[in-house]
Amino acid sequence: MKQIILIFLTCFFLFNCKENQSDTSKNQPKIPFVWEGANVYFLLTDRFNNGDTSNDINFDRTQETGKLRGFEGGDIKGITQKIEEGYFTDLGINAIWMTPIVEQIHGGTDEGTGFSYAFHGYWTSDWTAIEPNFGTKNDLHALIEAAHKSGIRVLLDAVINHTGPVTDMDPVWPENWVRTGPQCAYNNYENTTSCTLVKNLPDIKTESNDAVELPHRLVEKWKTEGRYEQEIQELDAFFNRTGYPRAPRFYIIKWLTDYITEFGIDGYRVDTVKHTEAYVWQEFKKECDIAFAKFKKNNPNKVLDNNGFYLVGEVYNYGISTGQIFDFGDKKVNYFDKAFHSLINFEFKWHAAEQDYETLFRTYSNYLSSDLKGFGTLNYLSSHDDGSPFDAERVKPIEAGTKLLLGPGTSQVYYGDETARSLTIEGAKGDATLRSVMNWNDIQANAKSKAVLAHYQKLGQFRANHPAVGAGSHQMIMQSPYVFSRRYSKGQYNDKVVIAIDVPKGKKELDVSKVFKNGDRLRDAYSNKIAEVKNGNVEIKSEFSIILLEKI
Repeated sequence: MKQIILIFLTCFFLFNCKENQSDTSKNQPKIPFVWEGANVYFLLTDRFNNGDTSNDINFDRTQETGKLRGFEGGDIKGITQKIEEGYFTDLGINAIWMTPIVEQIHGGTDEGTGFSYAFHGYWTSDWTAIEPNFGTKNDLHALIEAAHKSGIRVLLDAVINHTGPVTDMDPVWPENWVRTGPQCAYNNYENTTSCTLVKNLPDIKTESNDAVELPHRLVEKWKTEGRYEQEIQELDAFFNRTGYPRAPRFYIIKWLTDYITEFGIDGYRVDTVKHTEAYVWQEFKKECDIAFAKFKKNNPNKVLDNNGFYLVGEVYNYGISTGQIFDFGDKKVNYFDKAFHSLINFEFKWHAAEQDYETLFRTYSNYLSSDLKGFGTLNYLSSHDDGSPFDAERVKPIEAGTKLLLGPGTSQVYYGDETARSLTIEGAKGDATLRSVMNWNDIQANAKSKAVLAHYQKLGQFRANHPAVGAGSHQMIMQSPYVFSRRYSKGQYNDKVVIAIDVPKGKKELDVSKVFKNGDRLRDAYSNKIAEVKNGNVEIKSEFSIILLEKI
């Protein structure tokens, strides 16, 4: 009898525990993914991680190149490997932006910085095929599946403005497709759009509405690969549905949106936006939205949420201080108008260098809640083609991480920011010095890299767990020591945090009465210490000079 009673009580206790656990989980609202506060990891596909050495050489690309100007082996499988290992999740990354993965020119060229192959992905040869050095369609499917399983969105990189350079192996596209001159003078709108960016980089005639035939070389390539009929059928269907003329830009728009319907990518970072007519991006957005809706309809089990397709544009030298407008001198353009959700912010690195934390955070919060309300900005401190990064010598990587990851807006972590990867490589000319191979070995062998990585992980996870950090309203609580709050609300979801920077190590007491109430239990996500609010204050004892408070 005693045994029966004991079994009954045990079952009753376990049942109630499960009920309580269930009730607790029900009371915890799901953290919404918000592009305005996302943490985006930008990587060069070729330089991040080599997951398949069998694809390292293709098209006999064996000529000696300038320093860091050849293919180094990074590929799609290498990225997937790091997703599955949890590297990005540990960093608090919820979106990955990869450089273009479409097939590149087969040859190489010297632009004055040494002979170079198209390792970076911006010299397109065929928009419909994946560059074999990077992998296959199956590899891309696997990457996106792994990313989505981990709650990570995937951004590919779209180039409509130009083809790759002309080489002995890569003839120029037909003259009704491209112009080979004049070279851009960049002194007005026309001299920025109807021209070539640099010498020997054919410019797609995106302004043209004249119907053109497919390039003969592309047709023969498709026939050799056994997919000519399929490609033609798809093109016929696209032009019949849309009614667009068979002009160059619409072919490319069709080819790029195929990656949405086939693979379910979540967005595009768009290259060289200001060098293409502004209306092209409205056309591109329209077709991206149609393609994304089609993917969701055909793959309901793969839909992550109700977010629309994300477009972030590279309008070189755009800054958040100009709001929605970019000024060419003779013409002002609003690229947010029926086109981009966000633009890359080229001013953040300067503001981070010149302004204290409060000025930086308050100013950005104000911009994003007024001129850019409903839109976003992508902030960065280093990148693949910016020769003046915030911390070129990596002497203040902790400060860089703090300003980037706690700054209002979407953050862009450039691969190796989190490990203090060197940006000054001896012998590398031009932007090659910014594009070294990811320093995986330093994570274990280098104490500095290990410490920087830990910092980025703590801030990144806090950011990912709290949309308020990037997308919320900012309010300073105390100037010295510096304490501030962020709040974010959407529907039934409410999020609030308190953050302190440059506080003394050891015991510190903060006034949190404007955000949390007495009796609230708070966790410092940086030190993992727990404390209760008493008399409006919270006491944290840790060895760190930063506090990230969240309610538990």
